[in-house]
Amino acid sequence: MFHISIPDLASIENAARELLSSLPDNRIFAFYGEMGAGKTTLIKALCRVLQVTDITSSPSFGLIHEYRAGAGDSVYHFDFYRIEQVEEAFDIGYEEYIYSGQYCFIEWPEKVVSVLPPETVNITLHVAENDERTMDVEA
Repeated sequence: MFHISIPDLASIENAARELLSSLPDNRIFAFYGEMGAGKTTLIKALCRVLQVTDITSSPSFGLIHEYRAGAGDSVYHFDFYRIEQVEEAFDIGYEEYIYSGQYCFIEWPEKVVSVLPPETVNITLHVAENDERTMDVEA
């Protein structure tokens, strides 16, 4: 496990770059943290680092958004906050995305933890009193 500090919002892209460069072979990232911890904001920063030019937003209602990265690869952004049963993930073709070899960023992975592959990188975001964030990264 390692930690990445995000002292302020202006530093989030540097933290995203550090995360990706620390784990160059990993593609599946699960983001844990309370509502408002910055999961979506961090994923947007990761997409910028990957040179995604599409507009990025949380896929709360559609469960998944697909973006194109600078190299033409896909980046998948999941938000499982609204699902009630893990079967709903399979209804959207979850396995096809997860095993595609493309980047997969998962918000609210608690809802699908039983079907996450063992190589999933678990990231827990913590908010300090001064709005500083830290990422606990378990690969």
